[in-house]
Amino acid sequence: MSQMPQQAALSHCPSCAEPLLTGDRFCEKCGYDLSATAAPQAPAAPTAAPAPAPAPAPAPAPVNGAAPVAWPHASEPTGTDTPPAVHVPAELKGTGSDGSAPGGVRFDRAPEPDEYPLQAPDPRVAAEQPAPAKVCVACRAGRVDQDGYCENCGHAQPRERDHMEQECGPVAAVSDRGLRHHRNEDAFAVGCTALADGSPATLAIVCDGVSSATRPDDASLAASRAASDALLAALPQGTHPQQAMHEAIVAASRAVNALAGEPATALEQAPHQNAPACTIVGAIVTAGLLVVGWVGDSRVYWVPVDRSAPPARLTEDDSWAAQMVAAGLMNEAEAYADERAHAITGWLGADAYELEPHTASFKPDRPGVVVVCTDGLWNYAEAAEEMADVVPLDAAVRPLHSAQVLVGHALDGGGHDNVTVAVLPFPAPPMGAGSA
Repeated sequence: MSQMPQQAALSHCPSCAEPLLTGDRFCEKCGYDLSATAAPQAPAAPTAAPAPAPAPAPAPAPVNGAAPVAWPHASEPTGTDTPPAVHVPAELKGTGSDGSAPGGVRFDRAPEPDEYPLQAPDPRVAAEQPAPAKVCVACRAGRVDQDGYCENCGHAQPRERDHMEQECGPVAAVSDRGLRHHRNEDAFAVGCTALADGSPATLAIVCDGVSSATRPDDASLAASRAASDALLAALPQGTHPQQAMHEAIVAASRAVNALAGEPATALEQAPHQNAPACTIVGAIVTAGLLVVGWVGDSRVYWVPVDRSAPPARLTEDDSWAAQMVAAGLMNEAEAYADERAHAITGWLGADAYELEPHTASFKPDRPGVVVVCTDGLWNYAEAAEEMADVVPLDAAVRPLHSAQVLVGHALDGGGHDNVTVAVLPFPAPPMGAGSA
């Protein structure tokens, strides 16, 4: 067989008859794809001549003078309705309904599962999340900075000890900084325990830091904790409550004395300041006994549930005013009106005079409540009758609410001092019975 003759190069566009230049691949006028025509082939070894390729279909005539679009030619039909197969690499095949990828679609990702397992949160990431910003207690809008001041209004925020509340079974206490002092130098401790015979006992310790001494807030906190720990340890062992109260005051005194040497440079830094000091007052309530103990001018009041019965003040102040009254030099009204009235003559501290803990026991013949407080409260309700008037009628069943009311009474009166109040119902209710 002879070789196929080489096809001459095209000189005119088959679509629009535009003259062509040698090497043109597309018509410059209509864009016709000149490569669709048969390209010249190199001479090959004689072989059977294949059937001649069909001539390309003539392009449609331009419409309204516009150049026709050169659509790519489709493959020759195979005589069936099945489209020609498209080769797709196995690693690029998708998960179509027929298991193969449709032609012309790219698969740049591996097949994805129908369900994704949820990953547990990393606890380290959760721990690193910043705590929610505190909101100002004054303007309720600004955030509180690290120094404790509102970024919006500049108001100083309450510190941890500025206002404290605690309820332990049937006994509760509240302490507040007041409206004039820059910090709260009071402290308290409340608790419940059982005596050696299994009967219930409740207790409260209230301490007032001496403002003229150094670190009065540390002194009151140390004293209240030491006294409370001593009572909770001694009462279950069978120690009589009055003896336990005496030992608790001694333990509190030792705890305050120990602060005098902390830090070691305290005397060098502040040589003209007194050692840490505070007052203390406490009460123990059992099923039939009421014990009180004190050093200083904090007080204990008895208020019966039946308000027709008389209330009573159960402590005597270690103060200049009390000494004047005891000596008969002034009556109580005159003594407490004097500017020297609240000068204390007894306190806990390394520079105190000889320690003389006061204790007393009572056996009330009727139910009532015991109010243990600092002078921040009794300055606004000094007489027992005045105190009874401000104690809520349901104090025996709602001691925390009653303590809150009493602190509010002091704040409404001016809040010139720190205010701390503890309320204990008498007799002590059975173990496990709290306030209503």
